[in-house]
Amino acid sequence: MLKIAYSPLYQLDLPEGHRFPMEKYELLPEQLLYEGTVTSANFFEPKDLDNRWVLNTHDFDYFEKLLNLRLSKSEIRKTGFPLSKALIDRETHIMQGSIEASLFALEYGIAMNIAGGTHHAFTDRGEGFCLLNDIAISANYLLENFLVKKVLVIDLDVHQGNGTAQIFENKDEVFTFSMHGASNYPMHKEKSDLDIGLPDKIQDDQYLDLLQLHLVPLIDQVQPDFIIYQCGVDVLDSDKLGRLGLTIQGCKERDRIVLETAKINQIPIMCCMGGGYSPKISNIIEAHANTYRLAQDIFF
Repeated sequence: MLKIAYSPLYQLDLPEGHRFPMEKYELLPEQLLYEGTVTSANFFEPKDLDNRWVLNTHDFDYFEKLLNLRLSKSEIRKTGFPLSKALIDRETHIMQGSIEASLFALEYGIAMNIAGGTHHAFTDRGEGFCLLNDIAISANYLLENFLVKKVLVIDLDVHQGNGTAQIFENKDEVFTFSMHGASNYPMHKEKSDLDIGLPDKIQDDQYLDLLQLHLVPLIDQVQPDFIIYQCGVDVLDSDKLGRLGLTIQGCKERDRIVLETAKINQIPIMCCMGGGYSPKISNIIEAHANTYRLAQDIFF
């Protein structure tokens, strides 16, 4: 069964006019249920997070500042969200959602988190709508509990997974692969194990050819026994923060390549949603929903 992490806490009230499309966390489950891609049985609500798993990844002082709402104005501004207890509760539930989804992926081959993909969170700070890094926390959880030996992070959000790259820069058990807009945020890129910088306005065919060219050999090179897939849909040509040129169908084919690669090689995969900032919320929901449709078709 396709298990999907979701909590009402994922949707946080933001100031009017805020550019982050928080409503997608309510609309996406509704769409998947409405069309019959999933039923209510597919969803699970994350339990409370044990702080020790955060501290396997993030600095104690930084996490303590988050819990006590003591970030400076500059630190708050870099995250892009107003600081509140509700925000921290949201973040910790997203982290736990990805941990539990990773465990379900080991059981069923694949599992998803409606939120997550918070790849701009570093060990000691947050940036770009990311306060804690669920990709890193989940990978470290699996490794610390001897559930896997080698994790491949496939990050196909339009923005480089800079926080994830920094967290794992000296950890051989995690291989970070980021394919992103070369001239997009963040302006200062960290060094992933493999970075593919893409030109503005790249189209479907060229993008998909590049993904195939690099992903297939990576499986043989890295030999992962687990994949974490950050499948942001800000690669769409309609995205106001993206600058790439993919169609919704091209984005779907991107997901197909990744999910079929995991399935063919029998590598469990956990998918976290990442970004998406198209002005029409329907484009964001359709692109995200395609990932779930493919998961059902390919794995079940």
